[in-house]
Amino acid sequence: MKDNNPVVGIIMGSDSDLKVMKEAAAVLDEFSINYEIKIVSAHRTPNLMAEYGMSAHKRGIKVIIAGAGGAAHLPGMIASHTPLPVIGVPVKSKSLDGLDSLLSIVQMPGGVPVATVAINGAKNAGILAAQILANSDSESLERIISYKKKLEIESIKKNDSIKLT
Repeated sequence: MKDNNPVVGIIMGSDSDLKVMKEAAAVLDEFSINYEIKIVSAHRTPNLMAEYGMSAHKRGIKVIIAGAGGAAHLPGMIASHTPLPVIGVPVKSKSLDGLDSLLSIVQMPGGVPVATVAINGAKNAGILAAQILANSDSESLERIISYKKKLEIESIKKNDSIKLT
């Protein structure tokens, strides 16, 4: 739910990442979690990126989801500027199918962690952000529990349908 009191920041290196990053927003909508979504490029707007990272916690953000492709410096750079947990989403690139993005995000130096999801894994990034928030919010925790139960029921139904064929 995009509004004036976001607790999750969804950022990306460019508008070409938006299609993927909207999946994180959709999950946060499903969990009724407020978020903001912005383009904050590590290469084109480095000062804006640094300011975003340094000020996010002061504005009430509790988790940052950062998506980037190619060199994919945004998640690591934002992590270096914020005390908040950062979830990196490697966005599939044209040249190496996102492997370059994945390796750039997952290979962070000690002291600057970035939790990294799969290539184009913005859905899981949204779920992980919700789980992080659930540590201190009972309503979010209940929504996560319900979501996991729904996954279980869907899986059992699929299993039962296989047995019938």
